[in-house]
Amino acid sequence: METSIGSVDASAERQSNGVVGCPPSAPSCPIAPGAPAGAASVEATLGRHLARRLVQVGAHDVFSVPGDFNLTLLDHLIAEPELNVVGCCNELNAGYAADGYARSCGVGACVVTFTVGGLSVLNAIAGAYSENLPVICIVGGPNSNDYGTNRILHHTIGLADFSQELRCFQTVTCFQAVVNNLEDAHELIDTAISTAVKESKPVYISISCNLPGIPHPTFSRDPVPFFLSPKLSNQMGLEAAVEAAAQFLNKAVKPVMVGGPKLRVAKAGKAFVELADASGYPVAAMPSAKGLVPETHPRFIGTYWGAVSTAFCAEIVESADAYLFAGPIFNDYSSVGYSLLLKKEKAIIVQPERVVIANGPAFGCILMKDFFQALAKKLKMNTTAHENYRRIFVPEGEPLKCQQNEPLRVNVLFKHIQQMLSGNTAVIAETGDSWFNCQKLKLPDGCGYEFQMQYGSIGWSVGALLGYAQAAKDKRVIACIGDGSFQVTAQDVSTMIRCGQKSIIFLINNGGYTIEVEIHDGPYNVIKNWNYAGFVDAIHNGEGNCWTTKVMYEEELKVAIETATGPKKDCLCFIEVIVHKDDTSKELLEWGSRVSAANSRPPNPQ
Repeated sequence: METSIGSVDASAERQSNGVVGCPPSAPSCPIAPGAPAGAASVEATLGRHLARRLVQVGAHDVFSVPGDFNLTLLDHLIAEPELNVVGCCNELNAGYAADGYARSCGVGACVVTFTVGGLSVLNAIAGAYSENLPVICIVGGPNSNDYGTNRILHHTIGLADFSQELRCFQTVTCFQAVVNNLEDAHELIDTAISTAVKESKPVYISISCNLPGIPHPTFSRDPVPFFLSPKLSNQMGLEAAVEAAAQFLNKAVKPVMVGGPKLRVAKAGKAFVELADASGYPVAAMPSAKGLVPETHPRFIGTYWGAVSTAFCAEIVESADAYLFAGPIFNDYSSVGYSLLLKKEKAIIVQPERVVIANGPAFGCILMKDFFQALAKKLKMNTTAHENYRRIFVPEGEPLKCQQNEPLRVNVLFKHIQQMLSGNTAVIAETGDSWFNCQKLKLPDGCGYEFQMQYGSIGWSVGALLGYAQAAKDKRVIACIGDGSFQVTAQDVSTMIRCGQKSIIFLINNGGYTIEVEIHDGPYNVIKNWNYAGFVDAIHNGEGNCWTTKVMYEEELKVAIETATGPKKDCLCFIEVIVHKDDTSKELLEWGSRVSAANSRPPNPQ
């Protein structure tokens, strides 16, 4: 099946006033009282303007690594009382943290220094781009006087051309602003931030290091409120699309609905549920949409992931004579090596601003939310597919009980993690076998869930946990991280402790890159074992609230969870779980073999 690829989307639940791209409800004064119109006050500087804009769009925490080109800018960001600058151990983690923050708050931001910092954060920004997250990447750039002088600067590759970093960011951001003069700085900054919010993609802003503290008439003391005009559907196109879709679905015998990751960027989650309620169709979620479709819905049938779907889910979806996919991404991972048994002529593909019915027609300029709300009024109630699901459904069994002193198994670990979940928790799943084990968790109402499926960068979860937990202070975040992934980005557990975060990290120590083993094994998948709990103790160093333990048996795990959720509930809790290197989910075994087959296809004849 063909559709556009490249985005997992960002939530806009908590903003200054509840809406991304809008100012707080408190009024703001565009000109300092008593100052003549157009006059610049002492505080009407580029640095203050940028700081206020970040606050206005909801980025109250900015993740940074200092460098000589961004130090003055950081001074101005720190001076903003509603903005908190969080220092990270490296730029990659700062970018991942902005990614995690955007998932919780709707927009994230990071600040690094020129080239050495920019190229270090680049991988995280590429991941945010692939996942449709509005991340504002701010770089402290060279002194404005050095542009066009043919000088060679430090932190560069030794060429007088300063555009290398910019050219790298052009492919992974939707807008780039190089601010090296004050005349157009206001316009460039506002355009960049507006574009990030409107497109739900990262943007790049480079600010010359000598500009943040200079007043200029274009900056008001209190920046005027930030506002984005709402997008609107083409009304005639909407009516035509709804009519065609209703005709297509109403003649189907057993239609189904499947939620995809772009539900988030379309802000269409509630409308999707309204459509499900009105239609009676069974509801499934693509793996990267876990957490976006309520799993407590009475007709929720699980995760649709081809051969590794929740039991009985794929059978219902793939046997349907019509399926509506809301914001899907079909790539080799989500399609399990291109093995989905779907037919385009049976599908309605609804993207954030486009609807395609079977092999045609296609309708553009239609907002997903508007389409679902209008379609809900046109569909006949049809519960046939859900009744079929109920006939074939058999409840899952319990994992075998661990005998006394029997080494802990992964399925037993996740049975206990399941019992920890509530509306006051959230789950961060690292790339690897945690993808598959966390997919099987049943999320209560309000329980958050995040993972990075499109980009799949190992190590993402450490920084993302830092950012997500910094934003979602109302939730206890539970992270499931493999040992190989942890070794990539482990340092910023330090920042979590410094920020007083209370997350629970389950470090699953099985001695290697398990997901790679199941795709293609080799000696490169074995890593040097660490004393992970001891490593975090060393990072803790007696400063801040942190508790660590190491478990090998189920009884030890029970005690660890009781401690983490009881006496140590106000601490960052790090639980190292020792499991066998071959203890993997059955889904990873199946998925790995299919992805391996897709990767190893021989070249087509030329």
